[in-house]
Amino acid sequence: MLQKIKQTAEFIKNIINDVPDFAIVLGSGLGKLQNEVEAIHTLEYHEIPNFPQTTVAGHGGKLIYGILEGKKVLMMSGRFHYYEGHSMETVTFPFRVFKLLGIQNLIVSNASGGVNPNFRVADIMIIDDHINMMPEHPLRGKNIDELGPRFVDMSEPYNRKMIAVAEEVAKNEGISVHKGVYLALQGPTFETPAEYGMVRAIGGDAVGMSTVPEVIVAKHMGMDCFGISIITDVGGPEIAFTVSHEEVLEAANKAMPNVIKVVKGLVKNYP
Repeated sequence: MLQKIKQTAEFIKNIINDVPDFAIVLGSGLGKLQNEVEAIHTLEYHEIPNFPQTTVAGHGGKLIYGILEGKKVLMMSGRFHYYEGHSMETVTFPFRVFKLLGIQNLIVSNASGGVNPNFRVADIMIIDDHINMMPEHPLRGKNIDELGPRFVDMSEPYNRKMIAVAEEVAKNEGISVHKGVYLALQGPTFETPAEYGMVRAIGGDAVGMSTVPEVIVAKHMGMDCFGISIITDVGGPEIAFTVSHEEVLEAANKAMPNVIKVVKGLVKNYP
């Protein structure tokens, strides 16, 4: 795996010839953020050695290197999910590459189901902690000491300074945001009312099918992480609304302008 990571990083490094300030992951329905970037290089995933392919509607399949708010960013349009049949090694492969490119700051976004009774569809939640309930841990197996330690401190999975900057941006822009705990399940089914209730009972505010493995691997390598969720549906034991992927994308699109403002403001003002 290490050889593949180095090969991919070298390929990208030879093209962009610079160290990005941020890596940004565009989750479900958040692809329009790429339109805000002054693109310098665009690489289709199939052009990149060892890169897997995304299979999910609403997810692109390319890396975009360019300038956003005066900062150099490498944007990942389309992520990989465990439910697609990928191993955790494959799901988290790009984040290994990002670190070897010298990137220190990671911004991840996602669509998620809200279980906090104060949440409504199209609300925005800044992730301040997570609960990992994926069936496979991304660091399971032999540790590669060159990438990070065997046992990883997770006392601050999401960088407090980045959260504070994002909250200040939201306040100045008049954007209402929540803070909360994101819980990751395998998917690909949306949760049952009872499962939504379980997520709420054990301390989750929102639930989704991504992000947590990516952040764990990023923290393994010492990166600073910021996560933001769009609440695309709400659920609980007393709620039994139908949910479709199309409705998720519709809700994500509704919240998109405000998410873009928060992320752009974070990039501009951090560190």
